[in-house]
Amino acid sequence: MERPEVILENSDAVYDFYRDHQQNVVKAKAAYWLLGRRYQPRISYAPGARERLREFISAKRPLLIAVNHLSQLDPYTVAAAAWRGALRPVIGRTRVLAKDELFLEDKLRGRIDMMGGIPVFRGKDHGLRAVNAAGQRMIDICAERMARGDGVAVFPEGTCNLEVPTEVQPLGTGIGHIAFRAKKLGADPVLVSLGLSYGPRPDQTVEPTKEEAKSASFYFGVPLGELPTKPAEITRVVRDELQTALTGAVAAY
Repeated sequence: MERPEVILENSDAVYDFYRDHQQNVVKAKAAYWLLGRRYQPRISYAPGARERLREFISAKRPLLIAVNHLSQLDPYTVAAAAWRGALRPVIGRTRVLAKDELFLEDKLRGRIDMMGGIPVFRGKDHGLRAVNAAGQRMIDICAERMARGDGVAVFPEGTCNLEVPTEVQPLGTGIGHIAFRAKKLGADPVLVSLGLSYGPRPDQTVEPTKEEAKSASFYFGVPLGELPTKPAEITRVVRDELQTALTGAVAAY
């Protein structure tokens, strides 16, 4: 299928394409390896988290990976952490939600596609009413992919936190609806909370440079194999678990 232009007016064709899109796994692993060398993140785990995560991956449970959002560089440092940490086995089998503007320039889109990207049309960019139908379709596509065994990685805050980077911002319910709909399709998702910290910097209201993003601290919370039954309840659990992981990342920096 030919790659459609990623614009809101074309969202039906966009999600038809990303429902089945599969990146070249060999190239993806090479890119993740390169990012791991470039950014050299430090990885730490809550007690028992690494072993539990390995068990879920071995059982082929689909992972719903929640990461706090601090910078436009986050997709690259998270990819580096995936390579250097326990998520390496699921590279090539994880979809990554990314804002639609990253898919506009062809070279950048190629990189995002290779990392398993799925576009998100955000209400803050296009208006809440305008993106409603596209947002529902995106959630459905993520649920379908999880039902087929893929993981989904989400920055559930929806925008970079440049105010209090040690505290998780309020979350929308999108991540809860993804898990809820995946469960309705027969999937049994596992919540993986991954806290990210770039450490203390002179001005936290300015995003880190590429140099400052090196050696970021990532902290895996204990993965949850049992989630509530309602989207709002799932979202509350995600926020609590993500705050615990973020606190761990800050402490470990």
